[in-house]
Amino acid sequence: MTAEKIAKRPDRVKFDGRILFLTEDTSLIRRQLESREDLNNGEELPLMNNISTDEITPGWVCFYYDETLGEYVYVGMREQAVKKDEVKRGGFAVVVSGLSKGCGSSRETAPYAEKWAGIELVIAKTIEKIYGQNSQNIGLLTSTDFGLVERIGMGEEIPLEEFTRGLDAISKAIVEYGGLFNYNKARLAGEVHPPALETQKRPMNIVEKIIARHAFVRAGETGVEAVKPGDALFAVADVRFSHEYVTPMAESLFKQALGKTARVTEPQSVYAFRDHLTFLGRVMPEEKRKMGLLERADGLAVTQAAFTEQQGIKLYAGTEAHGSEAICHNAVVEDIALPGQLVIGTDSHTCMAGVLGCFAFGVGSTDMANAWYTKDIRIRVPETVRFVLHGRKRDDVSAKDVMLKILSTDYMKEGKGIGQVLEFAGEGLRDWPIDERATLTNMAVEAGGTTGIIEPDEVTLEYLVRMRGLDAEEIRKGFIRSDEDAEYAATFEINLSEIRPMVATPGDPRNGINISDLTDEVRIDTAYGGSCTGGKMADMDMYAAVLKRAVEQGKRVAPGVHLYLQFGSQKIKQYAQSKGYIEIFERAGAELIDPSCGACINAGPGASKSPDQVTVSAQNRNFPGRSGPGKVYLASPYVVAASAIAGRIVEPHEFLEEREEELVGA
Repeated sequence: MTAEKIAKRPDRVKFDGRILFLTEDTSLIRRQLESREDLNNGEELPLMNNISTDEITPGWVCFYYDETLGEYVYVGMREQAVKKDEVKRGGFAVVVSGLSKGCGSSRETAPYAEKWAGIELVIAKTIEKIYGQNSQNIGLLTSTDFGLVERIGMGEEIPLEEFTRGLDAISKAIVEYGGLFNYNKARLAGEVHPPALETQKRPMNIVEKIIARHAFVRAGETGVEAVKPGDALFAVADVRFSHEYVTPMAESLFKQALGKTARVTEPQSVYAFRDHLTFLGRVMPEEKRKMGLLERADGLAVTQAAFTEQQGIKLYAGTEAHGSEAICHNAVVEDIALPGQLVIGTDSHTCMAGVLGCFAFGVGSTDMANAWYTKDIRIRVPETVRFVLHGRKRDDVSAKDVMLKILSTDYMKEGKGIGQVLEFAGEGLRDWPIDERATLTNMAVEAGGTTGIIEPDEVTLEYLVRMRGLDAEEIRKGFIRSDEDAEYAATFEINLSEIRPMVATPGDPRNGINISDLTDEVRIDTAYGGSCTGGKMADMDMYAAVLKRAVEQGKRVAPGVHLYLQFGSQKIKQYAQSKGYIEIFERAGAELIDPSCGACINAGPGASKSPDQVTVSAQNRNFPGRSGPGKVYLASPYVVAASAIAGRIVEPHEFLEEREEELVGA
């Protein structure tokens, strides 16, 4: 609290720098950067879509968390369209692009890099939810109004209300105060107050009910009768977690705002993980080592360990020799989250925990730094889209195929899922194990969604009792269900029997097609089975089913192909050992890797080394550059294992012949 009034932004904003158009034709980007030629009208240009945070700040750039980020903005851009320092030296104040700006990881380093490169405003046709919120938090303005381009080019001062129109009251105030920290200072000083919720009792879905129960009312009091989409509030989190990529930056922001002696509130509900960069030393190229990046990356884990010890936070540690204890998302499901809880983490795939019937979503460094102190997180109640699954999927089809099918719909490709909750329901889910359900919730963020969620049921109960030894009746107390007459933004019926083995072609998880529709044979160099999405116990069952059959047929991994299988946690590795899978994997010629995020973020074995390499992967993302410079096709564990044996992307039925009768006519 301070006696000095917190300053707001001016009512009008003038952008004196140049406008950078990020275009599909990267030669136009080069012209702007090299010749300082300005392009005139963004709407008439072929603007680049789906610019991921991996392209804005590639993984190795995130080892920095200060102004240095501004030197490296967009260096991960496709076709190496942008080089170090070019944007910063170019005098740009505005950047313009197409659909889905900021898709992918929740890394706040992306908007920070833009801001520290001199960018003051981001204009795009659609802006992804986490990226947009991170931008607001740090004072980077965003807009989807392309009419601003000409006005800014003519030197017009733009009223600040142009950037707050349509925002909820809290987001509007955060923009007016120039960021979340200033807003919270004003909030704690009593200068600004979140609006009181006035929503009357109404039918609600599961996420709305969880938010209503966790809504912050006043100190020591939570819970309101009802919420509706669009309501803005702060809600108290049950679980807060971060990993080594983000913890140091969040700590720096935490101490800048609250002082070096600041303490995390209720550290027993806070967790930290060393899971992202555990095996970075095995794959970092020599030129990056010469930049001192390995030492910088290792320093992130050291900084995190010191912070967690100082604050009394539970740390899931790891070593280069034995890997991580667990990928954070696997551990949160296995060990931590419970039905009905509100879970936040500094990673976009926090949504995986929605498989247990909790409201779980990713946040940025600034949000987490605030939540360490306040325990609450700002929320704009999202709309929910419902997917009702019917029937039975074929035995060569997995949850990954189902999710790739959902992501390939026009609804998702057009960005209609951005910011929404994906609720999965229907009798088709009834016999799915938790691990398969978790693939759906994990990949909800690939639609730009806030999260995915599945109502808890007897499968959820059995899993939690078996994995944690918890009391069944205590678990049931957290069970929340959607009202039968709850409102949804859209509802889709999915016939599982119609879904066939799929792949998402390189560039975006929304590029899903049936494998049978591939026009050309796709030879592969690498098959990767791992990550939080593809390294679960049920995934190990699928790899083993295919590889066991292959070994029985006298086959091994195809010559010239490398198959990597990586466990999502030590518990998953122990499970594979207990089932006899390790011997099967080794006989088939797979290389086994201890738990870590690894190749999925270009930080472990399995990542490509050159642009001509082709990978088929069970991970969740295939944005340009995310897993190395090569091309990545996303597929199910069945397809990954079968393709490793065949040397090309294939449907897995050949290696599941004992089930052929069930497949025919399914």
